[in-house]
Amino acid sequence: MKKLLLFLLVVLTVSASAQKKREFRGAWIQCVNGQFQGMGTQKMQQTLTYQLDELQKDGVNAIIFQVRPECDALYESSLEPWSRFLTGQQGKAPSPYWDPLQWMIDQCHQRGMELHAWINPYRAKTKGTSVLASNHVAMKHPEWCFDYDGLKILNPAYKENRDFICEVAKDIVTRYDVDGIHMDDYFYPYPAAGQTIPDEAIYQQYGKSFRTIGDWRRNNVNLFIKQFYETIHAAKPWVKVGISPFGIYRNKKNSATGSNTNGLQNYDDLYADVILWVNQGWLDYCVPQVYWEIGNKAADYDTLIRWWNEYAGARPLFIGEDIERTVKNRDPKDASQHQQDAKHRLSEQMQNVQGTVLWYAKAAVDNTGNYGTNLRQNYWRYPALQPLMPFIDKTQPAKPRKVKPVWTSDGYILFWTSPKSKQWNDEATKYAVYRFAKGEKVNTNDPSKLVAVTSNTFYKLPYSDGRTKYYYVVTSLNRLQNESKPAKKAVKL
Repeated sequence: MKKLLLFLLVVLTVSASAQKKREFRGAWIQCVNGQFQGMGTQKMQQTLTYQLDELQKDGVNAIIFQVRPECDALYESSLEPWSRFLTGQQGKAPSPYWDPLQWMIDQCHQRGMELHAWINPYRAKTKGTSVLASNHVAMKHPEWCFDYDGLKILNPAYKENRDFICEVAKDIVTRYDVDGIHMDDYFYPYPAAGQTIPDEAIYQQYGKSFRTIGDWRRNNVNLFIKQFYETIHAAKPWVKVGISPFGIYRNKKNSATGSNTNGLQNYDDLYADVILWVNQGWLDYCVPQVYWEIGNKAADYDTLIRWWNEYAGARPLFIGEDIERTVKNRDPKDASQHQQDAKHRLSEQMQNVQGTVLWYAKAAVDNTGNYGTNLRQNYWRYPALQPLMPFIDKTQPAKPRKVKPVWTSDGYILFWTSPKSKQWNDEATKYAVYRFAKGEKVNTNDPSKLVAVTSNTFYKLPYSDGRTKYYYVVTSLNRLQNESKPAKKAVKL
């Protein structure tokens, strides 16, 4: 029995020391797969509430929620129609009426999570959509689009489309308190057999100064990414711009600096020069979709995480991880378990990797392969703050005021008051709460002492009999989660 207790103590100690105080722990919640379509207001809210509750227990601190899958909206918009992935019919408002984006912002912030609004910039129609609303951009401006393999795509060559997408994004950022705005890997369409992008004539007319049509297409997307980034930060400097590219930038056979892989490429096939965007500072974070398993012959996870770590470190780098593929494949070094632990160890070894985003949220909620249990009991056992982004802001807010424990009808509550502020970057929007036993050194860099990240100005204390002394420390966090000096209070629990 003593040996077992000693083993468990060692496991918990290693688990605590391996965790980071700052880590992006994201999860994608998509709608384009139809999981919410026609579900109805009450059922969808119940479903999302359950998902958010479970993800919070798993340690997730950021939700990336799809709100614009095909130039439509899962929020109230005067620019684009309501999404069929919400109501079943494009242009039809939900009934009973609600605004999913606003609701998700409120729910995530109540749980101390960030909410990043996920948009698909160019896709105007998915294959399954047969009827477009009269106010849809492809109906109002069919000349802005091209058809490709059952899709409609806003042509990246047109300035009108760059301006329109930026207008939509600015509208979201201006009217909603989102923490980030996010786009995935749909730039020029994924290549389909027998299909040709119908832009040769436009290239001949406007792109002759470029060596190849590929260079011209990449420049079209580059112009958009730069304009998009500048638009968002002009509207709200603190809103993070993130992109989740396909997991391979270039294969080594096409470029000396490419990865030792053999698959679709951002640069050559989607005309997305992601590394240029990272190095130019046109992103605030990058989440390559490294969805394959360790040992995949065409696209090895081990190879790719090392490649992105080496080449994409100029901005915070998070790894997009496919839960189902992770748990379906065996660890090459230990066939008795799947690859979650091996991938986690690899991530910990990478100097520039500062987080993980789970594809997809429901797989974690369903605890596929015990993935969610492993997160909450081991890898993400303690809360984490967001990675620092000093290139946006590094202002330290003032510490909380009047920290005081008070007995209430709901129990023993630690209250505090927000510090005074004059600008967005010295305003406290969340708080970190730490707990230390009597005799322990107060060290807010120890992630195992962080008990909560909250938008509230109170924290319910776990009162027992009032005989044991603890020190609680509360710090202020601004919108970029820069942290104040600590405010300390002794309590007996």
